[in-house]
Amino acid sequence: MNLENLGPYEVKQEEDRKLYLKSGKAFFIENPHTIEIRTDQKLGKLLQEKYESVMESRYFGKAGIEIVPSGQLTGDEIDDLVRLSYNLTS
Repeated sequence: MNLENLGPYEVKQEEDRKLYLKSGKAFFIENPHTIEIRTDQKLGKLLQEKYESVMESRYFGKAGIEIVPSGQLTGDEIDDLVRLSYNLTS
């Protein structure tokens, strides 16, 4: 994942995950086997219907998705989703 050129953010290490924060709010989460990204509900639902490796986020709920990096989504697509998440986080 390319997190360069997003703007300012900080990383908070928790027990088994890293939270990437913008103004104190998470926009991206790295879990041991998945990643979680804030997204628009309609886009999230569409991605969940299209890819079996995408599910509703445990952290963000309906306002995000959790992805098992299995190759169904390309690195560029994930980078775009992270950029969207960063921009949606105020």
